[in-house]
Amino acid sequence: MQAFHTRPLTPRFGVEVSGLDLGDPATDALFPHIRALFEEHSALLFRNQTLDDTRHMALAQRFGPIEDRNADERKPGEGFTVPRVSNVREDGSVTQAMDLHTLHLQANMLWHADSTFLPVPALTNILIARVVTTEGGATELASTRAAWAEMPEALRARIRGRGITHHYAQSRARISPELAQLPMFNKWPETRWNSVWTNPVNGREALYIASHARQVDGLDAEDSRALLDELSDFCTQPRFVYAHRWQVGDVLIWDQRAVMHRGTPWPYDQPRTLSSLCTSATPADGLDSIRMPATPDGQSQQPEKTDMEVSS
Repeated sequence: MQAFHTRPLTPRFGVEVSGLDLGDPATDALFPHIRALFEEHSALLFRNQTLDDTRHMALAQRFGPIEDRNADERKPGEGFTVPRVSNVREDGSVTQAMDLHTLHLQANMLWHADSTFLPVPALTNILIARVVTTEGGATELASTRAAWAEMPEALRARIRGRGITHHYAQSRARISPELAQLPMFNKWPETRWNSVWTNPVNGREALYIASHARQVDGLDAEDSRALLDELSDFCTQPRFVYAHRWQVGDVLIWDQRAVMHRGTPWPYDQPRTLSSLCTSATPADGLDSIRMPATPDGQSQQPEKTDMEVSS
């Protein structure tokens, strides 16, 4: 059995794991230890890895079902391929700064958790650096678990127990109205999830928000936006953030239930390619706990206003 070591990425969350070759099938036997680190620390970094797409998929399947957003668009007999987060076209050229594809990548620079707009949200993202730029292009992670634990109770009380509606086009509209109209951002109906996700392994709570969040139960659109922005601003203070500067071969894994992330700009004339696999959350990951209960009329259950909310 391989020996491995860990060191903190930040004082509040995340560890770098060294001494493991994720491409070695023998490492599969250590997955229970990797999963325990994932539950405890929310983000894992492995450097100098040589995972091809096959091993990337095998690692992802250890966490759960691989998310497939394009299943409905795939031609008969066409197989699943590992998605690339990239500005590189098929002919090797790069997209321009104002291309819709580049704007789509820029929408990923808003703080978000992946797939909150899907019928089944993501548990994790496993991101691998294939081509990196000479500057910029970092991926930042923000621990909504650590932030929730340190958040003033007055602010927590304004969101605790409420559902939040999410839609893919919401985040794209913040970048470009034209982008938000594309069919790929409108093929799923809006979703509604509890604002707090409790980890079933250790009982720790995390705020569950994203740039895809559209409206908070019981609030109008303007008040929802203001509260969501306030919550996001609190969670993304420097003390809750880890900024990862990519090197080829880096593998970064994080818990979508407890971490938001965003990309950062880079010179768009430089190619940048990351391989990205999300896995879907299951009931074992606490999925059922964030589904909002319905009232007899089919609407989401609305929490009663607290005295603080009535007076504010």
